[in-house]
Amino acid sequence: MTVRIFTDEPEERFAPGAELFNRDGSVTYTVERARTFKNRWYLKLEGVDDRNAAEELNSTVLYGEPWELEDDEFYPKDLVGLEARLKADGRVLGKVVDMIEGAQWLLKIRLAQPVGDETTALVPFVIDLVPDIDLEEGYLTIDPPGGLIPGV
Repeated sequence: MTVRIFTDEPEERFAPGAELFNRDGSVTYTVERARTFKNRWYLKLEGVDDRNAAEELNSTVLYGEPWELEDDEFYPKDLVGLEARLKADGRVLGKVVDMIEGAQWLLKIRLAQPVGDETTALVPFVIDLVPDIDLEEGYLTIDPPGGLIPGV
């Protein structure tokens, strides 16, 4: 079957024996084999042996296990929902509501105290501006330069 991919490492994700899951994890599929041709990936999953079985998976989103990350690496989904605090005084700035991918990852923060019409702020996700992240405690620290965040 043909799949559309959203991974940076399809060769590893689709290696024979790799496991893929449906959204709630209730169904597991094992990759039997995979190949690429003209920028498309073709998978053969164990137990999906004919066209009808493959068509039943049409529009199904499959997930792989998250990779183990280094201590200073994070999945964007892990940062959404964290409280954003100012480094200077520990004051709560707001809450991370999104991560925006582009040439530079940006944290979108819903401000705890909006300034005029400004209810959110975008902060580049770089170590100089986001020096501390504590997933267990549920917060990250922002050290913004003047003018980056309204009212700060």
